[in-house]
Amino acid sequence: MEVSFRRIRLTKRRALTISRGTSSGSWNLFVFVSDGEFTGVGECAPGTGMDDTLAALAESQLQEFLSAHPLGDAAPFAVDREAATTSMEPAARAGLDIALWDYWGKRAGLPLYQLFGLPLATVPTSVTLGICAPDVARERTSEILSETGGRALKIKLGSPDGIEHDQAQYEAAREAAQPFDVRLRVDANGGWEPSEAIAMNKWLADRGCDYVEQPLARDREEELHPVFAGRRLPIFLDESIRSSADVVRFGDRCDGINLKLMKTGGLTEAIRLVATARAHGLRTMIGCMGESSVSIGAGAAIGGLFDHIDLDSHLNLNPDPAIGLEFIDGVVRPRSSPGLGVELTEGALAEDATC
Repeated sequence: MEVSFRRIRLTKRRALTISRGTSSGSWNLFVFVSDGEFTGVGECAPGTGMDDTLAALAESQLQEFLSAHPLGDAAPFAVDREAATTSMEPAARAGLDIALWDYWGKRAGLPLYQLFGLPLATVPTSVTLGICAPDVARERTSEILSETGGRALKIKLGSPDGIEHDQAQYEAAREAAQPFDVRLRVDANGGWEPSEAIAMNKWLADRGCDYVEQPLARDREEELHPVFAGRRLPIFLDESIRSSADVVRFGDRCDGINLKLMKTGGLTEAIRLVATARAHGLRTMIGCMGESSVSIGAGAAIGGLFDHIDLDSHLNLNPDPAIGLEFIDGVVRPRSSPGLGVELTEGALAEDATC
């Protein structure tokens, strides 16, 4: 088994601002696992704040890991068990894990969702509006919904300008979204204080919002108890949840969890995390970071496990370096071909895209 890497620059059509900062693009690391006949591809994508640094770090970490743990004919579960004992970035683990699952799907001649014994997703994905001024929110909401045909809009709040700004932005987006008849949901990305989270939960409940994501910052989970106790809308945790162990720790102060492959370290832990969440009576969601169709395709392969889906980052790329995903009536689906059903374009592979 040979493993190779390629760093490709991804550029967003619209810069995305959340409570922690703004991203206009990133260097993503693509991982290839090959036996000479079948080649699996995975992707390592950074979160906001590591746009230009994660790819190089992830490649270095993976090379070090693979020098000590040659793949041989190892299955993803065995590799993940070894990788989880290291200090490797979760996104680096995800790149390798996704590539291995793609390889094994191709080797078995099965789409990955069939290899997992799962149905295709039927839940529409959210499309995302970042933090912005109310007049921009009004214009951009119409643009995003017109261009994508999305059936649900996730509005990023938690502005450093306070909840008054959040309320004005939400109202502008809600007004602009009315002709499209879409669902509305909010993600604060940990940008609120407890008192603000309590007030905003009540305020949003009266204004057509489905749920609120990550009201308080990671590492402030002890302060979630009064927010959870007084909620009128369901609360999902995102940044607080990186592994199945976090579900056990924080499952008593949320209604659901949002996992991301770049946080869990890939599909292997993601499936374990969903099982843990279900055992705790929690709802499930899958989200994304700045990912192309490669990693989005991996998420879509297990989309049948989730109550809510937020797999839209590939829709905001110019261009997406990969092809193969379908977007039908707001639902992201992979092709019914072996593995992920997604592949990098000839242009992405041919150009000098390494940094």
